[in-house]
Amino acid sequence: MHRRSTRSAAPHLDRRGFLAAAGAVGTGLTLTLAGSAAADTPDPGTHPAAGAPETGTLAEAAPSGAGTTLASVAAPRGSGGYRRLGEGPGWPRRVRTELSAARATRDRRRTTLASFVQFTDLHLTDVQHPLRYEFFRSGGPGAWRPHEALTLPGVVSLIERVNKLRHGPATGSPLRFVITTGDNGDENAKIEAEWFLTAMSGGRLTPNTGDPRHYEGVQNSNLKLYWHPESSLRDQDKAVGYPRIHGYLDAAMRRVNSPGLNIPWYSTFGNHDLLSGGCYPAVGSFIAEVAVGGKKLYSIPAKEAKWLMDGELHGVDPRGKRIEDLLRRHKKELRRVTPDPRRVPLTQHQYMAMHLDPAYTGKGPAGHGYTKANLDSGNLYYTFRVSDRVLGVSLDSTSPGGHYQGSLGSAQFSWLEKVLADHKDDYVLIFSHHPSWSMDNTTPDPAHPQDKRYGGDELIDLLQRHKNVLAWINGHSHRNRIRPRGTFWEIATASHIDYPQLARVIEITDNHDGTISLFTTLIESAAPYRTDFHDLSQTGLASLYRELAFNAPGSDPSLVGEATDRNTELLLKR
Repeated sequence: MHRRSTRSAAPHLDRRGFLAAAGAVGTGLTLTLAGSAAADTPDPGTHPAAGAPETGTLAEAAPSGAGTTLASVAAPRGSGGYRRLGEGPGWPRRVRTELSAARATRDRRRTTLASFVQFTDLHLTDVQHPLRYEFFRSGGPGAWRPHEALTLPGVVSLIERVNKLRHGPATGSPLRFVITTGDNGDENAKIEAEWFLTAMSGGRLTPNTGDPRHYEGVQNSNLKLYWHPESSLRDQDKAVGYPRIHGYLDAAMRRVNSPGLNIPWYSTFGNHDLLSGGCYPAVGSFIAEVAVGGKKLYSIPAKEAKWLMDGELHGVDPRGKRIEDLLRRHKKELRRVTPDPRRVPLTQHQYMAMHLDPAYTGKGPAGHGYTKANLDSGNLYYTFRVSDRVLGVSLDSTSPGGHYQGSLGSAQFSWLEKVLADHKDDYVLIFSHHPSWSMDNTTPDPAHPQDKRYGGDELIDLLQRHKNVLAWINGHSHRNRIRPRGTFWEIATASHIDYPQLARVIEITDNHDGTISLFTTLIESAAPYRTDFHDLSQTGLASLYRELAFNAPGSDPSLVGEATDRNTELLLKR
């Protein structure tokens, strides 16, 4: 489950509040591949990216919006409680000049500095996990996603979109890498990390845990609180038009095949990659025992759910004592499920070590940003070469003490300050999971209880003191939002689990007129817009994933953002 910052929207008790928070290029221009040997000179005091495949020579292409939201976007058809999707008109590109005027001649000599894709908030989900927080739904319909059993075919379809796209729509430059900005899994379970790494690098993965023969989640529990796709039960989702689909659960648990990305990719850490439900430290706690155990709580009274959600919203219980007490109080109501050791929660060290497993190298780089130096230090932040002139900095904004909001510890903050000073002659891109408005978590790090935690305003102030920073790119809020920050742009991108299920292509050009342009273009998965309830193929499920997400009760239509938060050209003076 995902939580939204109270600073990005008014507080409320619906857990969807948490779920949506809990021109021409010079011919022949070739960029150095991110992470290539030529770009990986170690930097003092930083973690250089691991080696990636050698520099590629994929040819330039004419700029084109084909395959992006410039050309078309999923749009609802008809009216009623449940609406089908079809092809709608694309979103035009908006030029934003808050930080620099747009000169009419800027497209005549521009050259590309960077061209890449941002994934964020994939939330690959083990829907049969014994300690998912579906029971919060009694406190509001948005506290559980009816479509989350389809996260794996959904993300594979997104990977297929990037593989087909190949070039940036604004410049025609080859896409050089993908970076995920956190919440790659949902419950900090080893099996979810395996699914994420396999999907990104290529291979077969089976979204089924526990009893391999029978689904053991809430969608066949006979509780009207949840959508029962194969049952005639008049549950609360069917009451608003959700369909009955025979064979859905078997299809959702079936093996998925991923081609893997055909370009290198990097990984950034999110709160759901460490904390149970994105909120509570798991390793070494009661949560770890429940996660691999054989008992599951399916529902609680509405009043209790609302009280717990309010506590999570305000961070009053970062260690999860309320959840522990809840499970004890409802001990007699727990249902039996099949234990599975693959659901064990991971430490930060184990999470990084899995990235370094050769089985998951794919197109590289080895470790996907994490190195042996990261394993030795325990730090999940690092630098990598985006191109000859651009440095990428991946931060760890998750607070290990608990709570879904973020912050930076003092060691990482000092490290970042040194990196920015050492690279004053480079342009710099900052990547993190949390946006500035969701970084107000002062919960101490148990390993360093005396250290100060730095919030979003302090990070903005630091970045503004270094004029080489072009952008801070993040996720977490599950919404498209782009804000000028005086000397750089902050770019937040919607998730790929809550509708509108988007990723973002980012292209950066030097206009050779004293300005830089950052082009942002949103993309959907490759799945067809139209669904067929009888088509339970991998592709059919990916289409259904999008449509079910659009119709999810309690969903937030504002997550798509304004037109100026979607397809843009962002100008900077440089």
